[in-house]
Amino acid sequence: MKRVLITGGAGFLGSHLCDRFIKEGHYVIAMDNLITGDLRNIEHLFKHPNFEFYHHDVSKFIHVPGELDYILHFASPASPIDYLKIPIQTLKVGSLGIHNCLGLARVKKARVIIASTSEVYGDPQVHPQTEEYWGHVNPVGPRGVYDEAKRFQEAMTMAYHTYHGLETRIVRIFNTYGPRMRLNDGRVLPAFIGQALRGEDLTIFGDGTQTRSFCYVDDLVEGIYRLLLSDYAYPVNIGNPSEITMNEFAEEIIKLTGTDQKIVHRPLPKDDPKQRQPDITKAKEILGWEPKVSRAEGLKITYEYFKNLPKERLFEEVAHREFNKK
Repeated sequence: MKRVLITGGAGFLGSHLCDRFIKEGHYVIAMDNLITGDLRNIEHLFKHPNFEFYHHDVSKFIHVPGELDYILHFASPASPIDYLKIPIQTLKVGSLGIHNCLGLARVKKARVIIASTSEVYGDPQVHPQTEEYWGHVNPVGPRGVYDEAKRFQEAMTMAYHTYHGLETRIVRIFNTYGPRMRLNDGRVLPAFIGQALRGEDLTIFGDGTQTRSFCYVDDLVEGIYRLLLSDYAYPVNIGNPSEITMNEFAEEIIKLTGTDQKIVHRPLPKDDPKQRQPDITKAKEILGWEPKVSRAEGLKITYEYFKNLPKERLFEEVAHREFNKK
């Protein structure tokens, strides 16, 4: 039985990864400081004999007793509303956090996979984005705290790979959706569905011609799992190349939810990417992976999840726990 540490294990992606590794017969240790994670995402695992939870901030020294085979570093705020509110913590989890994870991996002789992001490409001037594209990022803009944290994380991981010979993997994650997303986390899909369920107008930032490419969470987890078990150390895009404009996406949500809300437009935030579409040639060739779940199918499952949440959660404001601001 492999022992697996998943940082950010109570988050949206982290919790689905916990499920997958438990299903594969591994022993899973989830670690989360719960700034943006939620224990409700993993409470179904608490009684499982092969699962345990550490309430801990990976930006501080990590101690995990016993052997470890794999470390998945998925701890990080991941939506603009989060990393604009807690910018220093976002930078710390991508710098101090990855340093602690890589140091632990050296001691345990574990393989590490890190959650990078399509945001390393910034507001791209190349379309679709291949792994060879170096990006177009504003390091001092409001989004720079997230973009540069992830870019540093990649550089640190490759340094440990080349200098220490550590087994490392890098997944560049594109827009992902599915059950357990926070309705009020600021990302477009839960924002649209939340607005529809509350009877509010759907808010599009900008003129709505900007594009995104949405991958269902089960497809993403499969790609991450295959990459971890592969022998490829360089970044790999995992995402769904099916591109859609925000105007088209809003219409899809209105049709899905059966609501008749208006679409309203607000100014586009600074440095918001105009286009986002992964080139997944490497994932196909190296991992034999491509997404299987259509957007229509995935949205239906996701909408059912949100529709069945307790009504009070529809109106929850984004509330972060108190944490050390040093």
